[in-house]
Amino acid sequence: MRKSKSWIKGESKSKSKSWNKPESSRFQTKANKQKIFSRFKLILEYEGTRYSGWQKQQNARTIQGELIKACEQIFGDDFIDLQGSGRTDSGVHAISQVAHLDINTMLAPHIIQMRINDLLPYDINILYIEKTDKNFHTRHSAKSRSYLYQISKRRNAFEKNHIWWVKDKLDFEAMKNASKLFIGMNDFSSFSDDDPEEKSTKVVIDDIDLSEKEDLIFIRITGSHFIWKMVRRIVGVLVEVGRGKMSDKDILFYLNNKSGEPAKYTAPPSGLFLETVIY
Repeated sequence: MRKSKSWIKGESKSKSKSWNKPESSRFQTKANKQKIFSRFKLILEYEGTRYSGWQKQQNARTIQGELIKACEQIFGDDFIDLQGSGRTDSGVHAISQVAHLDINTMLAPHIIQMRINDLLPYDINILYIEKTDKNFHTRHSAKSRSYLYQISKRRNAFEKNHIWWVKDKLDFEAMKNASKLFIGMNDFSSFSDDDPEEKSTKVVIDDIDLSEKEDLIFIRITGSHFIWKMVRRIVGVLVEVGRGKMSDKDILFYLNNKSGEPAKYTAPPSGLFLETVIY
């Protein structure tokens, strides 16, 4: 009996030794992974026609959703997070969107790029990946962003998803002069829908440039950041100026008073591109 008792005691001691080890030594927790993760900066392009914008959604196909799905397939539990520099709307494109990717990996950046691109749909493409500092944040570290909008003066058989065809003749010089009213710090509440994630409707516009080439009008807008539908409503109002249906006084009124009028003139998403993010 004593021998048996000694054996039981020994077994108990052995078990106690094994199971009293710290949790971190038996399992690699998510918290531990986040301590040792690597952060990568991604530059990507996408054609947004088939997607419900950038931000991941439960029941819709999005750019961020497709990227996360590919990363989870490659890295499994070693994938931690992926964030973009801004949320493009449904149907909006990007020439140079920037994102940061947090993963626990020893793979080289060019291998990561190749493996993710192999799983992405044809209309999303990573152009470049580099390892970056963990303090870099694709959204909060950005100093400014630039959007491009394309207006076509004629019907186009090939570029329907990348332009807004305006049938009316537009006064380009009137549009160009009126665009300067948006430059500087302004309250763009009239040019956006309410968004609970936005703390302020005040935005600094650094520059607006209008140019023409053959049958296209290009509108480039550079600013500190942009709120929901803001660029498309600026473009829509400028087109109304070009049609002769609005004046500088109307724009100044919208900038100084909350109004629902600009919403009626929201330009379609097809002609809008996120062109550059500046750090």
